Amino acid sequence: MSGSAVALAPWIAAQRTSLLAQRGHAWLLQGPSGLGQYALGLELVRAWLCDAPTEQGACGHCGSCHAIDVRTHADLCVLMPEVQMMALGWPLSEKAQADIDDKKRKPSREIRVEAMRDAVEFSQRTSARGKGKAVLVYPAEQMNHITANALLKTLEEPPGDVRFVLASEAAHQLLPTIRSRCLGHTMVWPAEPDMLTWLQAQGIARDAATSFLRAAGGRPEDALALAQSGRSPQAWGALPQAVARGDVTALGDWAPAQVIDALQKLCHDLLAASVGAAPRYFAQADLPKAPPLGALTRWSRALSKAARTADHPFNGGLMLEALVAQARNTLHSKH
Repeated sequence: MSGSAVALAPWIAAQRTSLLAQRGHAWLLQGPSGLGQYALGLELVRAWLCDAPTEQGACGHCGSCHAIDVRTHADLCVLMPEVQMMALGWPLSEKAQADIDDKKRKPSREIRVEAMRDAVEFSQRTSARGKGKAVLVYPAEQMNHITANALLKTLEEPPGDVRFVLASEAAHQLLPTIRSRCLGHTMVWPAEPDMLTWLQAQGIARDAATSFLRAAGGRPEDALALAQSGRSPQAWGALPQAVARGDVTALGDWAPAQVIDALQKLCHDLLAASVGAAPRYFAQADLPKAPPLGALTRWSRALSKAARTADHPFNGGLMLEALVAQARNTLHSKH
């Protein structure tokens, strides 16, 4: 989805204006997922490279803005795992694309060292359009140790006219030396009325927006993604009771990682309920009776373990059946 596909949220626009008023060659945008790190990072590089920028950001009409919209800007280097590059429409290097097309390997889920080396070389070249160059790294925590060290050297001694934005959903996983080389910005968590207004502006009915926002733990971009995935708020509300019955069909078309995420949210809410706290992801009325704390704790640990292998299950169908059976057994557990 390109940056222009969805109306820019007002809280992202406000943060953009604030950050553009400050000087710095490297920003680290940090906070939990779903708060718009990528959107804000892209807004910053658009403004830096724009031919006619204002205090509010890029003009949106010049050759530079158009080049970013169509993903061909010669002075912008985007570093992401290949799966995210492809999902967001950014082109891979010719060699990487050829390897994937020829089935030599699958798209990477981390930022590859080869891509970082290309970025280091890019940062040493002269700017093509004369407005300087920019490197956008997202999610920055997907760099391995070697990749991160290659970036660190460039951050320590940046070539004259290159600026960096690192956008992260787990900044604590980054090397402390990388964090210390960047100006840090913690993403603003918007007020609920603002989020609901924005979601409604994307064509989502208010009741559905409220449901999706709850399902996403109050994170607006995650709520929008849920709404656009074709799921209904009713199906989300019915999920806990369906799982308690052992009904696999309620999760039939979900990817393993999505199933585990939904079950972790259910487990979280039942743990909260068992100690008298309010649920976060489901309405109270939708939750089954909480099983004993010990059973929930064991289930929580098992789900964390399953999450580590969710991207490459041995057999998706079998994994789904096993996860639902495990959930059902937990919910009916007496100890």
